[in-house]
Amino acid sequence: MALSADAYLHATAARMLPLALLAVSVAVVTGHAGLPTLGQVAPYAAGAYTTARLALAGVEQAAVHLLTAAVAGAVLAGLLGVVLIRYRGTVFLMLSLGVAELTAITAAQWRQVSGGTDGLAGIPAVRLAPGLPPLVADRAVLLYAAAVALCATVGAVILLGGERRMLLSAVRGNEARARASGHRVTAYLWAVHTGAGAIAGIGGALLIHTHRWITPADVGFATAALALLAVVIGGAASLPGAAAGAIAVLAVRDVIAVWLPGHAPLLLGALFVAAVYLLPGGLTALSARLRPPTPSRRPNHVAHASGSPARPTARSTP
Repeated sequence: MALSADAYLHATAARMLPLALLAVSVAVVTGHAGLPTLGQVAPYAAGAYTTARLALAGVEQAAVHLLTAAVAGAVLAGLLGVVLIRYRGTVFLMLSLGVAELTAITAAQWRQVSGGTDGLAGIPAVRLAPGLPPLVADRAVLLYAAAVALCATVGAVILLGGERRMLLSAVRGNEARARASGHRVTAYLWAVHTGAGAIAGIGGALLIHTHRWITPADVGFATAALALLAVVIGGAASLPGAAAGAIAVLAVRDVIAVWLPGHAPLLLGALFVAAVYLLPGGLTALSARLRPPTPSRRPNHVAHASGSPARPTARSTP
């Protein structure tokens, strides 16, 4: 039976949320740690395949999936971070590109875990608790995925707020000065990279919960590039903006491009160019740009103690 319009929209929206969490993890590393990355797809894949294997083994509880995927993503990101965070700028970006490519190659060749290029299909639906029915209805899956994505994003915003945000801003702005002030810059960046891996792992679990299949193409360079594109569009310094950017990217690719078959790459390219030139700070800077400028008040100088206004003095001409 064909899906109704509402069911199709629910399913499409639910499948946007895994990439939204991947984009949030990329924004943590790129926007807050100042390390532009394509490599967050590796912990994303770790969380996804861990969740898929647990589900196929008969473990269907959502909390177990999410926790295990977060740990798997954090462990892999921590191991990669030992090597990656020694570098900065373009070198870091190129190394993370290598990580993304190796992730897809490993997924394609490790048939015992990933199913090879055919992938894994027929993954059982997740259950919120033992005894409850599995989440198979499109609306229920959407509400569940939205709740998980929102909680993970809010948790990341809280953990990166306050003094931590100022510290990372100082490291990003002048790393040498932060080191000279006694801060353990390498340890801070490693912790951020590891925590971002946990978020990506949760996104990988959501990929399985919303799609119920996975192939190496889902964790390759194309996915990594879409996540980084979402961060550019949404705003690198804003985690909610990165999630919104991911939804915008997939809306263009999977919804709007339906009306222009074969033109999805062109539409995504146009979206990227428009975001760079029209929204330099991303979607999160849109409200500030639309807000009318507040008139600046010039201080009134008092000429005398009695409070009389100062009189302009004539300048002597040479």
